[in-house]
Amino acid sequence: MLNRATLLVFLLVLCHGLAMGKDYVEEEEDWRSEEPERKERWLPAESSDWFLLRRSRQLIKTDAGEMKVTESYGGRVVDRPMHIGFINMEPKSLFIPQYLDSSLILFIRRGEAKLGFIYKDKLAERLLKTGDVYTIPAGSVFYLVNTGRGQRLHIICSIDPSESLGIGVFQSFYIGGGAYPPSVLSGFEPEVVRAALNTSGFELRKILTKQQGGPIVFVDDSHAPSLWTKFLQLKEQDRLQQLKKMLDDHAESDDDEEKEQEAERTDWSWRKLLNFVFGNVNKETKKREIVKSPDSYNLYDRKPDFRNRFGWSVALDGYNYSPLKRSGTGVYLVNLTAGSMMAPHVNPRATEYGIVLYGTGRVQVVFPNGTAAMNAKVREGDVFFVPRYFPFCQIASRSGSLEFVGFTTSARKNRPQFLAGGTSLLNTLMGPEIAASFGVSEKTMRRLVRAQHESVILPAERASPGDVDVRRREEGDEREERGEDAWSSN
Repeated sequence: MLNRATLLVFLLVLCHGLAMGKDYVEEEEDWRSEEPERKERWLPAESSDWFLLRRSRQLIKTDAGEMKVTESYGGRVVDRPMHIGFINMEPKSLFIPQYLDSSLILFIRRGEAKLGFIYKDKLAERLLKTGDVYTIPAGSVFYLVNTGRGQRLHIICSIDPSESLGIGVFQSFYIGGGAYPPSVLSGFEPEVVRAALNTSGFELRKILTKQQGGPIVFVDDSHAPSLWTKFLQLKEQDRLQQLKKMLDDHAESDDDEEKEQEAERTDWSWRKLLNFVFGNVNKETKKREIVKSPDSYNLYDRKPDFRNRFGWSVALDGYNYSPLKRSGTGVYLVNLTAGSMMAPHVNPRATEYGIVLYGTGRVQVVFPNGTAAMNAKVREGDVFFVPRYFPFCQIASRSGSLEFVGFTTSARKNRPQFLAGGTSLLNTLMGPEIAASFGVSEKTMRRLVRAQHESVILPAERASPGDVDVRRREEGDEREERGEDAWSSN
């Protein structure tokens, strides 16, 4: 018995030792292979466009508009994920009142809009136009109205999920709604809502079931498809369910005909609620109290921070526009003329997300080890990102200008470090140290760095005049380098 017990203990100790050894070996292997794993996790093999965000989802699609979201990657190289949203709304349409679990920064790409939102417990409204920027904090109730006459509204927005619930890309909580989308009021027991609103069950059912157009709806019935048009577009099973509901509603309306006539005289129908949002209120309706709220900021009206004959750039931070401080996000806008480029540079403070507004070009990104991470062609609608610290540049094609807007993960003043041009780091570091690091003489280094007189936005191709003279100087430098030490040049 003792031998069996001793043998059992021995086997247990042996198994434990093997397990510990296996864990140690796996841990050591994990540590040794951390870099390959990291590379495999955020860089697909032989990928030339990994820094282009391709994962797009259509979250909303109705007759009156749509919303698509391009999702950001996670991982170690991204200091703060940020999704990019695209909202398109037809004329006379409404993005119904709601609040989100994520913060938004709106950029009006094209069109005009009325933004209504709650500010200091009061209703505030802002009229926005092309180029305007406005922030909507997480949890703030808002609605959007396309006020442009016969013009579609196009909005690009950053979506910051740092405060989100982690349910999908973001989570909407609709204040308005009905059958689709359901209002958050629908989740409470009817008795609770009736008591809270001090209304009848008939009125409550009418409010919470009538709206079926989706999160983006027309406010003008002439644009909206008829009930039977929508019915015929349903699948067979859905038609049966909808038909049964319509019959039930009809029977209920026959029983409550007097109540319905009375209800129609009230101001609580969904159509009048929409009219209320638009301001077309019944004369008996009390005029809404609108409070003053922070102004919007227009990127096109702002004087460029930098401009030369090759393009211009604007950067908006929390210092220029205080609402950005709370969001911790910056905004920028760049225009490059045909054949020009934003000089190779580094953003030491933030990850940058860019959206091409029009034109074509290329975006190049470099790994920390000096190898090419991406050299991708971009066109209108493409979304790219550059992790913090990674060197990169944007290049416009020869066929036309390239314009892109973007968001950064810091609202502090951005201080890009340029690697080429008249104000580059090479110019600032000029001396025997930087020359020695390249293995050339300080004279050669100085000539190389000072050959480019332009700054920030540069011509993408080398100027042709003087190429013969330059080649002769380079040949002379090569002969000179054979016997000259960089530290003893001067």
